[in-house]
Amino acid sequence: MPTMAFWLRLCRPRKIRIPGREFRVKAGNRREFLCTIAAGVTAVPALATALFSKSEPMLQTVLGATALSKLNITLMHEHVLVDFVGADQVRRSRYNPEEVFKAVLPHLRRIRELGCRTLIECTPAYLGRDPLLLKKLSEASRINLVTNTGYYGAANYKYLPAHAHSESAEQLARRWTTEFEEGIEGSGIKPGLIKIGVNNGPLSDMDRKLARAAAKAHRATGLTIASHTGNGTAALEQMSILKEEGVQATAFIWVHAQNESAHELQVRAIEQGAWLEFEGFGAASLEKQAQRLKTLIDLGYISRILISLDAGWYRVGEPGGGQFRSYAYFFTNLLPALRKIGVTEEQIQRLIRKNPREALS
Repeated sequence: MPTMAFWLRLCRPRKIRIPGREFRVKAGNRREFLCTIAAGVTAVPALATALFSKSEPMLQTVLGATALSKLNITLMHEHVLVDFVGADQVRRSRYNPEEVFKAVLPHLRRIRELGCRTLIECTPAYLGRDPLLLKKLSEASRINLVTNTGYYGAANYKYLPAHAHSESAEQLARRWTTEFEEGIEGSGIKPGLIKIGVNNGPLSDMDRKLARAAAKAHRATGLTIASHTGNGTAALEQMSILKEEGVQATAFIWVHAQNESAHELQVRAIEQGAWLEFEGFGAASLEKQAQRLKTLIDLGYISRILISLDAGWYRVGEPGGGQFRSYAYFFTNLLPALRKIGVTEEQIQRLIRKNPREALS
């Protein structure tokens, strides 16, 4: 039989969180609620409803939580701004946010005209992530923008802060969880995704630590893990680490899966439950990549596939931000190419609407 001390510990005031929502329960109300349960009395109806009713899944955007059902057409992997100078030198003072805003806004407004309503901005911390810039762009374009937490270890760790080398996976996960709970850098803007990057497999100790940290942060926040992944070996190793940490493969997005030429590794990842994300579609490779995508669809794997461009990229340090790759290519070139080779309209709608919602839920 539970002791009185047990019930009193339960009755302490606390926050009750689910991804995208938070309930703060006062001590008196919680005591009334829990102690009536202990006594076998019907619980306070209003509080019971608030705590246990099934709420609509939410996603954190830079403007706050929004219902996943409202995402509509979604680009799963794009960039607004990147700075490749390295983690030890990256600074917001290296660019003028107003200039970036003016350069990027027309591209966002254009894809809204084409039907897009949500864009996942995958630039990590120490590589140019700027949540306040994203917030301003989201307000002006009326596009849902989603930012991320996590660290990018690919490119041989050039974009990792010094503390990432010395801290444990638990310490890194706590940093990322804090951003989800309190907001990024005091902005109040919360991430909707965990984004990491690893090199080719076999994974190094650092890469394994990043994957383990992402798993621990996922368990604390419920955020999906998207990992820039060098090859199929690295993808499968990360999935093994996630499994060790009690995280299902359905919470893992293999970013840049199109770069793996070994079809059997893609199939192994899908059959374990992972999401395969195909981006990088360009003029030189569009037909080939579209056909490889259709092969997986024809094999019955459409329910585990995501598509995007990995476009944009206002490049800090280049005149005018360099050559910005328009997001509109997704609508003007990629989708027509898929239709041309026989991908049905129903399948396309699944790829651009339903699958993103499920991957982010």
